[in-house]
Amino acid sequence: MTIIVGLTGGIASGKSTISSYFQSLNIPIIDADIESRLAVEKGEPAYVEIVSHFGKEILHQDGTLNRQKLGEIIFSNEEERNVLNGIVHPDVRRRMDVKQRQAVESGEKIAILDIPLLFENKLNQTVDRTILVYVDQNVQINRLMKRNDLSYEQAVKRINAQMPLREKLLLADEVINNNGSMEDSINQAKRILEKWQVFPT
Repeated sequence: MTIIVGLTGGIASGKSTISSYFQSLNIPIIDADIESRLAVEKGEPAYVEIVSHFGKEILHQDGTLNRQKLGEIIFSNEEERNVLNGIVHPDVRRRMDVKQRQAVESGEKIAILDIPLLFENKLNQTVDRTILVYVDQNVQINRLMKRNDLSYEQAVKRINAQMPLREKLLLADEVINNNGSMEDSINQAKRILEKWQVFPT
């Protein structure tokens, strides 16, 4: 029986580092961000709907989505963010379901769904267990400013568009505290797999 795990965090919490570690152990990772990028590639049904709603101003000259322009719209307008999510999420979910079925059919001990909005979209109800990658908010803001070259205000706006990590703490089955070193966080991830008796041998 395959354990389906929802891995989540907040923007700039270090979730990708933990996801990469799990991937290095050959654990199947089904990444919502990757699937959502594929869903909005030029010509895909979700892409057509997005352009129809938001207009051609959100496109690069080559016709691909200008994520930065779209981001500026949706991070400052909850209604528009909900429209975008309503277009993209069902298609992403369908794509992820296909890969999840493949992992189960091939007899994997564990499969990890890497989903940033796991709790916001109540997708924690569709998995067996959840892992939250947690950082303090000041660490999160500083990492996001540095990583995305954002102002303090822009970083806070993006973080506030998600459920606060301290609220997610109350919902998660396991928590990886990522305020320290990468080595410390990876050791925490390893201990979770050992506890669940799914550490690859």
